[in-house]
Formats: sequence, structure tokens, C-alpha cells
Amino acid sequence: QVRLVESGGGLVQAGGSLRLSCAASGRTFSSYGMGWFRQTPGKEREFLADITWSGGKTYYADSVKGRFTISGDDALNTVYLQMNSLKPEDTAVYYCAVRTYYSRTYVFRSESDYIYWGQGTQVTVST
Repeated sequence: QVRLVESGGGLVQAGGSLRLSCAASGRTFSSYGMGWFRQTPGKEREFLADITWSGGKTYYADSVKGRFTISGDDALNTVYLQMNSLKPEDTAVYYCAVRTYYSRTYVFRSESDYIYWGQGTQVTVST
């Protein structure tokens, strides 16, 4: 089992920034990468970004590319999501997740690609 704890959420004005953190504990040796998703009421969970520990390859959803940056520290089993130029439509519960699969070619962005999930942290962007 891997336990994930997100932090860093809160209330921010439009145009502002937030940095989310996600700390993993437990059987973290099984992790090949981590991702960030978000969800608003009544909608499906939306993929945002993924990072592969080996090589540091990253992948972003078009909706956040250029505004959000995923980074991580494999030794600390922690992943971050730096969010800049926030918009009211970024308001959501943000989740981090761990995947235990690796691929040089496959793009990980589906919920089913990730095995372990955090409880989520609320981000609210005001106008």
C-alpha cells in the first residue's frame, strides 16, 4: 500500500499562484511515476500532469500546459504542482496519484493508469 497526502490548497485570487505538494509513504518503491488530477462536482476526474521518476519526463493536459508545472523529488517520494495564472475555472479538488507502470512510449493520463490516490485538496480561485 502507498499512502498519499496532499497539501497546499486554499483560496487564491484569479491570476495568483499556488503550489500543491503530495507526499507518499509506504511501498513507494513500486512507484514509477505520479500524476495530478482535479475534479469538480458532477464532472469526471480530469487529468492535469504526469511525471516519470526515471528521467523526469513530464506530460501535461492542454488545459494547463504553460501554466502548471509538475516536479518531484524521488528520494523524498514527493511530487509538486506549481500552478500559476490561476483562473476561476481552475477551482476544484486536486488529487495526486501513483502509478506502478512504466513505458517509454505510452502516455499516462487515464484514471485507470494510477493505482493509489490521495484524499484531495481544495483549490478555490476567486474573481
